[in-house]
Amino acid sequence: MIHYDEKRKQFHLQSGETSYVIQIVRGYPLHLYWGKKLSAYRGQPESFFKKRSFAPYADPQHPEFSLDTLPLEYPGYGNGDYRHPAYQVQLVNGSTVSDLRFAGHRTYPGKEKLPGLPATYVADDAEAESLDIFLNDPVTHLAVTLTYTVFRDFDAITRSVRFENKGKEALRLLRALSASVDFRDDRFEVMTFYGSHNFERNISRRPLQMETLSVESRRGASSPQHDPLFALLRPNTDEDQGEAFGFSLVYSGNFSAEIEVDQFHTTRTSIGIHPFDFSWKLEPGESFQTPEVVMVHSTKGLGGMSRTYNRLYRTRLARGKYRDRPRPTLINNWEATYFKLNEKKLLAIAAEAKKAGIELFVLDDGWFGRRDNDKSSLGDWVVDRRKLPHGLDWLAGRMNDMGLMFGLWFEPEMVSPNSDLYRRHPDWCLHVPNRPRTLTRFQLVLDLSRADVRAYLIDSLTKVLSGANIQYVKWDMNRHMTEIGSASLPADRQRETAHRYILGLYSVIETLTERFPDILFESCSSGGGRFDPGMLHYMPQTWASDNTDAASRLKIQYGTSIIYPAIAIGAHVSAVPNHQVGRVTSLDMRGHVAMCGNFGYELDLTKLSDQEKKIIKKQVAFYKEIRPLIQFGDFYRIENPFVGNEAAWCFVSGDRSEAVGFFFRVLSDPAQPIRYFIFKGLDPDALYENIATGDIFGGDELIHVGVTVPIEKGDFRSYVWRIRKI
Repeated sequence: MIHYDEKRKQFHLQSGETSYVIQIVRGYPLHLYWGKKLSAYRGQPESFFKKRSFAPYADPQHPEFSLDTLPLEYPGYGNGDYRHPAYQVQLVNGSTVSDLRFAGHRTYPGKEKLPGLPATYVADDAEAESLDIFLNDPVTHLAVTLTYTVFRDFDAITRSVRFENKGKEALRLLRALSASVDFRDDRFEVMTFYGSHNFERNISRRPLQMETLSVESRRGASSPQHDPLFALLRPNTDEDQGEAFGFSLVYSGNFSAEIEVDQFHTTRTSIGIHPFDFSWKLEPGESFQTPEVVMVHSTKGLGGMSRTYNRLYRTRLARGKYRDRPRPTLINNWEATYFKLNEKKLLAIAAEAKKAGIELFVLDDGWFGRRDNDKSSLGDWVVDRRKLPHGLDWLAGRMNDMGLMFGLWFEPEMVSPNSDLYRRHPDWCLHVPNRPRTLTRFQLVLDLSRADVRAYLIDSLTKVLSGANIQYVKWDMNRHMTEIGSASLPADRQRETAHRYILGLYSVIETLTERFPDILFESCSSGGGRFDPGMLHYMPQTWASDNTDAASRLKIQYGTSIIYPAIAIGAHVSAVPNHQVGRVTSLDMRGHVAMCGNFGYELDLTKLSDQEKKIIKKQVAFYKEIRPLIQFGDFYRIENPFVGNEAAWCFVSGDRSEAVGFFFRVLSDPAQPIRYFIFKGLDPDALYENIATGDIFGGDELIHVGVTVPIEKGDFRSYVWRIRKI
C-alpha cells in the first residue's frame, strides 16, 4: 500500500480507491497528488517550478525553486513561503525561522498508538501500513516525524506529527498543526459546520475565494459553534457523485482549520491545535505529539465520503464492549423531573418504561450533594439522601429487579463555588491570579492539567461506579473555559494549559473506561457541544443536542451524519410542547426521527394517555426490530432538510438484503405534489418485499422509481418503509 521509489525519492500511498503522492526534492517533501487511485505517478515535480515575479528564492542559480510557489507537504515559517505555515518554532534568541529537510523514512505494517491521544487503530497489522518521514533542522536541532497511515479497507489516510528537541537549548512551539495539504488549483467549494447550543451542526457550503477562510474554536472545547472538520468539494459534487476531500481532527480542544487560496490559484488547507494562546516549551530531549487528522477521499460524492467516515469511526475509532453491540433503548428522567426527583417518582417512571419495553433507566442531574438547582454541588459526588434515602445501590437494584439497566449522569469536569470541594480546594479550578473567576451556569472548570485533580476525579467517580450496579454513564460538560491558567504550571508554560487540560481529560476517561469496561459511556456537552472524534474514541456515543424537537433534529442529525455513524448519535423523544422551542409535533414523527440514532425517551411516562403509551410500546418494539440496520447498516441521505420542507434517508444492511427508509414532511402544503421515496444502496438485480404490505418490487424499481409517499393533511408527517430481499 506504500511504495517508495528510491531513485526518484517518491512515496506513493495507495488505499482501495485513493492515491497520495509525496516526493522529496532538494530536501523538501513536496505534495504532488491526492485523488483517485493511480497505477503509478510518472509526472515530474519540476512541472511546479516556475519563476514568479518577486517570489523569494535561496539559490540564485535556481530562481524557479521558491518555497512560496511549491506544494509543500509540511510548510514552515520565515524562509520564503508567505502562505500560512503548518508549524512555527521559537529559539532562545527570539528568532522564529526554521528549515526542515528530509533525513530518512521508515515504513511498517499496522499503526502505532499516539501517546496520550485518541486515534484510529487496527485490530491486525495487515489492515494498514504506515510511513514515517523524518525531517530535521540543523540550526534549531528540531527533529520532526510526519506519520501517515493508509488503511486496507477504507479510503482514508491519517496524519500526525511528532516534534523532538535534539539540541542543547530549549525550543518553543508556537504552532504545531497536524496536517497541511497543498492542492494545485482552487476549483472547490468548501463545506463547514456551524451552530450553537440547541442548534448544532448546520451545514455551510460555498465556493472558495481568493482569501483565507478559517474555522476554529478558542473555547477550550471543539464546541457547537464550529466542528473540527471540513470538506473540499468539486463544484459538481452532490450526494452521490463527484470528488470530495474530508479533513476530520481527532481532538476535543481548541482547533483551527484554514483554507487559503493564493495569488496563483492554488489552495492550501491545514488543521490542528489552534495556535491562538498556545505555545509548548520543549526542553532538550522532550517531544510533542500532535493529534491525528483523518483524511478521506471520495469519487462517489458526499455520501461516499460519509460512509467511509461512518464505518471507520464505528469500527476503528470507537472501542470497547459496546462497539459492536446493540445499544439499549432508554428513558431519561431529566425533562420529567428536572431537579425535583425522588425515589417514588423515579420508580413510577421506571415501571412505565418497563411496560413499554424500554431497557435502560438513566438518572440525570440532581442526585448528589445538595443539588436542588444548578447553583451548587458540582464536585461533591455523594448521593443526596434527602432525595434518595436508600442510596444508589438500592435504587439500581430496584431497577434491575424490574428488568431495567441503570445509568447515571455526571458532570465531572466542573465545580460549583457553592460546593464542599471548592471550599476545600479553591485553587483547583482554572484561574488567573488577581482576576475574577467568570461563571457560566454558576460553575467553574476544574484544572485537569493537575495530577491531584485528576486523582480526585478518578477516586470519587470510582467510589460511585463501584458502589452500585451502574451500567451506563452520561458524561456531561456544560461550560467552556475562561481565565485559562493553572496554579501548578510555571509562568513560561501557562499557554500549555488548555492542551494539558485535554490530555488530562483523556487520561481520566481512559482510566475509568478501562476500570469499568462493562459500562456504556455517553459523552455530552450541553448536548452536542463536544461531538468530536476524540471523545468518540473513549465513549462510543454522544448526545447530539439538548434540542429534542423533531423538526429541529432533522437538520441536526442530518448534519451530524456527514461524519458520524448513527450508532454514535443519541436521539430521544420528548414531550410537547417541546421544552426547547415550544413546538408541537406528532408522536409518530418524534418517534421516527429519534429512531434514526440511539433511541430513547426524555419525558414523564406516567403523565401520558393510554393511547400514547400504546404508541410508545409499538415504537420501542419496532425500533428493536430495525436496530441492527440503524446501528450497523450503511446510511444514505436522500432529501436534504436544509434546502427544503422535507427530509429523507435510508439504512441498508451491509449485504443489501434489508433496508428501512424514512420520509419526513415538516409543514403541510395546500397543493401537495405526488412524491416518491427513492431508495439508495440496494441490489438492483434483486427483488424486495415491503414487510408491512407484502408488495414486491425490483431493486432497480425502488432505486429509480421508488414508492409513493402518501398525501395527507397536517404538519409534521413521517412515513417508514421496511423492505427485505426475497
